[in-house]
Amino acid sequence: QNRRKAPEQRRQYPQRNMIFRGLALFAALGVSSLSVASATTTDPTGTDADDQKILRIPLHKRSKHEMVAQYLKKERDFLLSKLDGAVETSESMGLPVVAGAVQRRTAAALRGSGDDNDGGKDENVIIKDYANAQYYGTVHIGEPEQEFTVIWDTGSSDLWVPRKGCQNCGYCLPFTENTSVCKDKYDSTQSTDFEEDGSDFAIQYGSGSVTGFFSKDTVTLAQDIAVKSQKFAEVNDALGMGIGYVMGKFDGILGLAFD
Repeated sequence: QNRRKAPEQRRQYPQRNMIFRGLALFAALGVSSLSVASATTTDPTGTDADDQKILRIPLHKRSKHEMVAQYLKKERDFLLSKLDGAVETSESMGLPVVAGAVQRRTAAALRGSGDDNDGGKDENVIIKDYANAQYYGTVHIGEPEQEFTVIWDTGSSDLWVPRKGCQNCGYCLPFTENTSVCKDKYDSTQSTDFEEDGSDFAIQYGSGSVTGFFSKDTVTLAQDIAVKSQKFAEVNDALGMGIGYVMGKFDGILGLAFD
């Protein structure tokens, strides 16, 4: 009889059973949430265990002037170590100053000329810097000389300048006549040393391309270092260089990676 009454009692109190089950589920969820909260709680200092394992090193950016000055000092010190002679100390700068013959030999070593260059001449080429992006100086072509401003480029091996009649090679207008927008152009008819070559010339730089043809003429570097029958390119179209060439401080490019 008792077994027969049990199902009847369960049928009489269905709501009570549901309440008990709900309370049990709620208690289980509460315990799990507390365990998760305790696992993610950080210490009062605001750093957890993972942060304490990270080694943080502060970085400070060095200026370009400081880096260049340090490089030049190392280069100078290296040259001094290779040279013989007396070394004086400058009280004003706190750097070693080379005296007498050693000073001349140091200057020659820096230029790659002078007493240590098989009787070469001591001459200078002034290179100007524009925004750490363009390093330019002058070169002369022809006889009589025609002057051009060129990029002294360590990444190419060709010398080129715009020729008279070049397309897309700057704009010479009344208000741009004395600016870099108006490019100086080579005129072969004005040079008595001109030699015709005529082979095609084309080169691709990271900033664009130029096209033209090769010629030969006297190229003069520094004050009077003249190279007869030097092969160079007359550019007749510089459209590929775009606005960077038009607004640039140069007429052409002198590649220093000579063939």
